[in-house]
Amino acid sequence: MSADLILNNAKIVLEDEVISGSVLVRDGKIADISQGPAAGGEDFEGDYLIPGLVELHTDHLEGHYAPRPRVRWNPIAAVLAHDAQIATSGITTVLDALRVGMDEDADMTAEEMRKLGDAIENSVSEGRLRADHYLHLRCEVSAPDCLASFQFFDGDSRVRLASLMDHAPGQRQFVNLETYAYYYQRKLKLNDHDFNLFCEKRMAQSAEYSAPQRKALADLCRERGIVLASHDDATEAHVEEAVEQGIHVAEFPTTLEAAAASKRAGLAVLMGAPNVVRGGSHSGNVSARELVEHGYLDILSSDYIPFSLIQSTFFLSEAVDGITLPDSVRLVTKNPAEAVGFDDRGVIEIGKRADLVRVRVDEHIPVVRTVWREGRRVV
Repeated sequence: MSADLILNNAKIVLEDEVISGSVLVRDGKIADISQGPAAGGEDFEGDYLIPGLVELHTDHLEGHYAPRPRVRWNPIAAVLAHDAQIATSGITTVLDALRVGMDEDADMTAEEMRKLGDAIENSVSEGRLRADHYLHLRCEVSAPDCLASFQFFDGDSRVRLASLMDHAPGQRQFVNLETYAYYYQRKLKLNDHDFNLFCEKRMAQSAEYSAPQRKALADLCRERGIVLASHDDATEAHVEEAVEQGIHVAEFPTTLEAAAASKRAGLAVLMGAPNVVRGGSHSGNVSARELVEHGYLDILSSDYIPFSLIQSTFFLSEAVDGITLPDSVRLVTKNPAEAVGFDDRGVIEIGKRADLVRVRVDEHIPVVRTVWREGRRVV
């Protein structure tokens, strides 16, 4: 039996309100929530207490494993570095995104993705990690090896989410070929002739592989109980296809039209926290703030900057009329937890896991001071 933990004199962000009071943690769960001061415990000095953040889509791990072209880091060391940054950003549950299907810009192989998955799972079993880690498979359905690469993870119990995506030119995120050229031609350092050949090849692969692999993967994931996400839907037709395939989460819809259709269809709409912080999409697509204002946004993801998740949470409650702090906190805690079937976390409530974060706001920037996972201090 663990000793009781009392968190006192805190501004506690509950599901629908903020109260001043204390929280009692016992055996890794929230045992009591009281208004007003308590006797003893850790004095929060008026800091916020929020639920631990739940991250569904972070591409951040790859950067630790492959920090430069042709450079590879020890996979366990990469996972530990990633985990440290995740936890100090207030994230206590994370779905680490790994590629399935290697498109032309990939500098890694399917075998390396499995190696990273193994490093995550070994670190979980050995108790090395601060946050609770699971897997999210980013399935590039236009890549010829997508289905074969999925087999490296088939039967893996830590896979909670799979997103179906097609980054070929002319598709979804890159309907505008000028945007695609700006992103990929510069990244791959191709002249105009070679870039045109590159685009022709990617479009041919998309025409051949995308539809059949999308359907096959959707069928496999439904059979295995893996939550499905669509990626970069742009039209109502894309959303209709997603509904037919059993999609539950709409990741990064690129237009207001697609976000509205996803919401009407009952999909959980996810957008990137960097989009919120920056005030717009780096690809020129719809603004996440606009979706918030229309009531279309359900979940935020840190995407490529872990700290952006908590930063956007406090920013939204200040910058958008009608959005309270409990409203914005639900976008990064309760809503993502529910989307992937975690019913034991994501809210400060008696009986739930004591995944908790102490936050002080300084110059409009949230400062993560302490993090607990199941009542154990990890930061």
